[in-house]
Order: sequence, then structure tokens, then C-alpha cells
Amino acid sequence: MKRVHLAIVMLLFLTSFVSFAQKPDGNKVTVTGRVVDGETKQPLEYANVYAQNLKNPSTVSGAMTNDKGEFSFEVPAGNYYIKVEFLSFKTVEIKQKELTKDTSLGMITLSLDAKLLQEVTVVAEKSTVDIKLDKKVYNVGKDMTVKGGSVSDVLDNVPSVSVDSDGNVSLRGNDNVRILIDGKPSGLAGINVADALRTLPADSVDKVEVITNPSARYDAEGGAGIVNIILKKGKAQGINGSVTAVAGNPDNFGVNASVNYRSKNFNLFTTSGYNYSDSPGNSFTNSEYLDKNTGAVTGYINESRANRRERKGYNTNFGMEWYLTKSLTWTNSVGIRKNTGGNPDNVYFDNFDANHNYLFTRNRFNDQTNDSQNVEYSTNFTKKFKKDGHKLTVDASVSSNRDNDDATISDIQLNDNIYSADRTFNKQKQNRSLIQSDYVLPIGKNSQFEAGYRGDFTDLTTDYRVDNFTNNVWQNNSDLTNVFEYKEQINALYAQFGSKIKKFSYMFGLRYENSNIDINFLKNSDFNTKKYDNFFPSVFLTYEFSQSNSVSLSYSKRINRPRGRFLNPFSGLSSNINVFEGNPDLNPSYTNSFDLGYLKRWDKLTLSTSAYFNKTDDSFQFIKKATGNSIEGTPVYVSTPVNLATEYRFGFEFTLNYNPYKWWKLNGNFNFFRNELDGSYTYTDANNVEVLQDLSNTAYSWFTRVSSKVTLPYGIDWQTNATYNAPQNTSQGRSEGILSANLAFSKDILKDKATIALNVNDVFNSRKRISDTNIPLQLNSHSEMQWRERQINLSFTYRFNKSKNEREKQQKRDDNNGGDEYMGG
Repeated sequence: MKRVHLAIVMLLFLTSFVSFAQKPDGNKVTVTGRVVDGETKQPLEYANVYAQNLKNPSTVSGAMTNDKGEFSFEVPAGNYYIKVEFLSFKTVEIKQKELTKDTSLGMITLSLDAKLLQEVTVVAEKSTVDIKLDKKVYNVGKDMTVKGGSVSDVLDNVPSVSVDSDGNVSLRGNDNVRILIDGKPSGLAGINVADALRTLPADSVDKVEVITNPSARYDAEGGAGIVNIILKKGKAQGINGSVTAVAGNPDNFGVNASVNYRSKNFNLFTTSGYNYSDSPGNSFTNSEYLDKNTGAVTGYINESRANRRERKGYNTNFGMEWYLTKSLTWTNSVGIRKNTGGNPDNVYFDNFDANHNYLFTRNRFNDQTNDSQNVEYSTNFTKKFKKDGHKLTVDASVSSNRDNDDATISDIQLNDNIYSADRTFNKQKQNRSLIQSDYVLPIGKNSQFEAGYRGDFTDLTTDYRVDNFTNNVWQNNSDLTNVFEYKEQINALYAQFGSKIKKFSYMFGLRYENSNIDINFLKNSDFNTKKYDNFFPSVFLTYEFSQSNSVSLSYSKRINRPRGRFLNPFSGLSSNINVFEGNPDLNPSYTNSFDLGYLKRWDKLTLSTSAYFNKTDDSFQFIKKATGNSIEGTPVYVSTPVNLATEYRFGFEFTLNYNPYKWWKLNGNFNFFRNELDGSYTYTDANNVEVLQDLSNTAYSWFTRVSSKVTLPYGIDWQTNATYNAPQNTSQGRSEGILSANLAFSKDILKDKATIALNVNDVFNSRKRISDTNIPLQLNSHSEMQWRERQINLSFTYRFNKSKNEREKQQKRDDNNGGDEYMGG
């Protein structure tokens, strides 16, 4: 009940505060209008409308246009000077306008300013982060700190998003997040999403959308929300593009090109690249083992690890948009990603007795190699009807993914020269197909109905084999060898209706998903079938005090389905004393998500705040337990995911963009959350004794990120990003805080047709995961892990037939006509 009371008090406080701040004045009149591009008649979003009272110059008001180019603001009745501005367009001025009653200024057309277009130093530049009420859009092209990096680096700079040292993505501190590429589960992400994000180049990404509380039109997967990665597709007329080359230390070399050719009837586009990297990493774990009866220390092991992650490969995405008629477009694209690499992992185990006297050292060397290839074909039909916004889209895609991980593992006790060896073969293949259709029907002036279908079909096979080196020959270990099959069929239908009544708008939606999942272990012919039907409702309520000031309240229900290694009990052997095993009996978890948001735009500042509450049932968490086995006297522990009872997550977040001067841009994000886990786990140990682990835990944590971009003399741009993740308690220990910073400089050369940039990732080499694990009467350990050491990159970008800050009108047109709807079904 305390949680409920706290949520109600905060809701009332925020609502009362906003209502009080916006108390209407009866002497005011409302000014409305619409701003469009004079050439294309397309709406101009974020145009600035300024009004100043001629008799009382201190009385100033105005607004910014929305995505339809519309604006609305209130002023006291009087005589006004009005100005409409949009960078790279000529300013429109109304010298004198009598405003004595509600007034519409009608359609205001702006024309391009040719002089400004030639002076690239003052041409409009997209904000790094566009804040909207329902999502945040991060524009990658302006971020110098990720040049030469990967998509994983891109996501780690996105507001509300964090990427840990293992490459796992979390949203608002919650790792139950759905990753989409171009609005759908993509074959280019492959089988292991975290690895794929580290191999896809940052230069292939146009922007990233963060949707913390998606509506019924979106896939119900992901209790924390959706992160949508949008790849580059050229839109400008004629042939144009850019090429980026990078060199870095530790070794990081690559080249990436984006080219498109657009004519009246079609658009050809491609983004292709090659990259090579060799990233060193390191870690250590110091453990003390305890007597299960007395808790006394029985021994110590200090584990130190050094590894290198070598990656080389290429990726390409090419396609064509064919404008069959003025209202019908057919788009086809093919994406290919192929990577090879290695991960030699060298681990030393120094063993000590209970008095910390040295006993012996074991050395375990895991020489792992990887080969993966992913191919995807996508097609899309878009039919636009006569009425603006009325359209039908049909999408389909098929993909094939292959991922082979092989390793030879040697283990030697140095003092006694005791030697053993194993080798593993892990071959995974995944075939995926998707079909979806979305229909959007505007009703009247301010209402809209949407409906759609999505079918998502996945077939994943993991062929895992272990050989032991015995009597100088390799012999198969049948206990660890197995073929694991996972088949998933999800069919979904959704419908939603939204309308706007004056300043109040609402949208109600309902999504139905039918899930059929088959899990098969061919070794012992075990089958596990899960079938379930779910309804996922969503409600969105919004009140606009003005075009630049609004508040929203939303609710949605989400699901998280366990997949892949979470289900497969046959694990790797990179460590034989700390083993990970999947759990084939895992069930999906369900999340009820509530979000109260407030958005305010000023001339130089945009602020977005939200208070959120998530309740997750059957949440799965990782537990660590003793197996009863030992290696050379060292106890073996296994980590596995299990369904726990309930998880409560409550938090507060704000994001802001601030441009105090033309030469200085700031954006920041702060998130505070409280995570409560209520559950326990019972298992039977090797001595047939039932062990109860109370995993209930309440943790408070927060993280913040700040980015600053400054234009220095001589046209040098300087960007700094800093991130801090605060400490957090877990059910079996604690993770310490992590502070990291990135730095970048860039300079335009060759008459602004090229840019050279220098960036440093993790300036202080401080990005390390530091944690403590405490299991009563079993184990205490401290570990530090650094996935990648400090990285320095030098990049060179050359643009042809394309200015640095090109105003891509066609891209905006496509976003306005498609954008979110493409993610439907």
C-alpha cells in the first residue's frame, strides 16, 4: 500500500503543479496557424513563432510548430509584431497585427534562403536529441564520439539507454528491452543481439528511437519498452553520399560508405562497410569459500583473466524504392553481414588454503573462434489514398543466420604439470520470416483508426558438441553433447482509435497475441511445448496547454519471452568452476507499465520529465548455487535464470536539451529508480538437503548522462559525453558505480566537403564492472571486469554532392507519412 500511496501522491503533486502553472487568463486570445515549406508545401516542424506587444515590448509570447507544422499560443489582447523563423529559410515578419479575439494566421509559407545555404557555418543543424512526448529520437550523424565505433557505442549515448560491459542493453535500468531495426525484429541482428550490435558500424545508423511505453500497434515484447535502430537510406535528389574511413588504437580500422541515387520514379540506396578491430580486455575475481555449517573460511582462489576480442567483417544493405504511381511505392532491400574473429581467453587461478598460504596455480586457456553470417531480404508496399494520412502498408521479410563458435581449451596445473584439454563446437542456425500489414484511416479532422496483423516465425537450432582429450585421443563427451531446437510462432492482431477534442486527446488500443513455442532436446527426445494467448491493452491520454507545453498519462501491458541461452541447459566451458546453464522451464514474464509525462519547450530549452511505475509478474532473475562437484578441490557453482514472484520498479526521469548560445549545445538525462524484488528460490543440493534462498531485495539506484558540444574558433567542434551509473544492491551482492567519459574534436576541410575527427572512448579507462557476491555459508567474492580498454579513433569523412548540414526535406516527408506506422503490426 505504501507504493500505491506514493504513486498517488506524486501523481496529484505533478498534476496540481502543471495545472497551477498553466492557469488560464480570461483576457487572453489564442493565435493559431500552420507553417509549411513554400516549395514542397510540406509542414516544417520546430519552426519558431514569436509575438511581441508593440505597446508593451516586455510582453512576449510564441510557440514552436509540431510535426504537422501547426502552432498555437495565447497572448493578452493587443497590437503585435509577429515573426516566423526556421533556420536556412527566409524569415517572415508581420509588422503589425491587431489581436482582439481568437485569430488564425492561416498557412504561412517560408522560402529557402540561398545565401544561408551557401554559408555552411550558419546552416541549420539537427539537434543531437529530439524530445517528443511519446519518444526520444537520437540523431547519430551529429555525434562525433561514436565515429569509428559500433551500434553498441551509439546506444550507450542515447538518453534513457545503458549498455553494460557485456554488451547487454537496458532502458531506464531495466534490461527487459526489445531491440528493433527499421521498426521490426531484423535478421541483421542475428542470433546474439549483443554481439551483433558490437559488430555493426555506427556509421550505418541514421537515428535511434526510444519508446518507453509503446501503444498497441507495437510488438508487445519488452517490459521496459522498445529501442528502434533506423539504418541510413539516402533520400536527396540525384546521386549523393558520403564515405568514412577510420583508424584507431587499439587496432580499429574500417571504411563505410552510404550512397543513394534518387530520380522521379525510383530511389537506389546502399550502405556498405568493412571493419577490423582487436580489443583487449581484462578481469579478476577474488573468492573466499566458506564452510556450509560454520561459515569459516576454507580456502581462497584469485582468478585473473586477460583476453582479446578480434573482429573482422563486412556488412552491406542495398535496396530500391520504386514509385509505381503517385500513391503506390514498392521498396525492396537486401542486407548481408559476415564476421569472423577470435577471443583468446587466458585465465590463471591462484589457490590458497584457509590461512592464505599459497598452494598451486592452474592456467586455463580458451582459444575461441567465431564465424557468423546473416542475410535478410525485406519488401514493403505502401498505398496512400486521397485523404491525407489514409494508407495501407504491407511488409514481409525472410532471414537466415549462421553462427559458429568453436574453442579449444587447455587446462594445466603448473606446479604438478597436470594437463587436460577439451574442445567445443557450437553451431547455431536461425531462420526467421515475418509478415505484417497496417491500415490507417483518418476519421474527420481529429480522429484516426488503425488496425493491423503481424506474423513472426522463428526456427533456431543449436548443435553443441564437447570432446575431451583422453589417452592422447579426442573422445566425445555424450553428457554435454546435444542438439537444442527452439521454434516460435507468434500471430498478432491489433486495433486502436485516437481522437482530439480541443486540447485533450486520447487513444485506446488492444493487441492480441497467440504464442506457440516448441522446445526440443534431440539427445533425450524431451519436448516442451508452451502455448498461450494474451491480450495487451494500452491507454494514452494527453492534454496540450499549448503547442510547446503538454502532459500525458499512459498505460500498457508488455511481455518478455525467454529465448536462446536462457532456455538451453547445455552451456560453454570457458570456465569449469563458474558455469552458466539455461532453464528450459522458464515461463514468460508480464509487465504492467504506467507513465506520467510532461513536456515543455522554450526558445532555447526543451524539458521532458516522467514518473513511471512497472509491476512485473514471474520475473526471471539469475541465481547462483553450488553443484556439489569440485575441480581439483574447488567447488563448482552454476548460475541459472529462474522465475521469481514479483518485481516492482518505480522511477523518475528527466531529459533536457539546452542551447544557451549558437556555439554551445547541451543535453542531459537523469534517471532515478527503486527496484523491489519479492521472491525466494528453493533447490535440493548434492547432499539431498533442501536449500531455501530468499532473493527478496530492494535497491535504489540512478544514472545520469551529459553531453556538451561547443564550436571553437577556426571551425573546430568539441564534444564531451560523461556517464555515471550509481551503485546498486542485488539479491546476492552489490555492483559499484561506474564513471566514464568520451571526448571528440572535429574540423571541416576541403571547402567543407570533408570532416576529420578525433575521438577518445573511455578517456580515463574507468569503465569497469565492479561487483561483490555474498552467498551465506558458501561464498564471498569480489570481481572487476573491463570489456574494452580505452579506444582512440581518427576518422575522415568525405561527402559528395551533399553539404554537411543538408536539409533533407524528403526524409522529413517520409517520416511524416510513415515513421511510426511502419512499426505497426
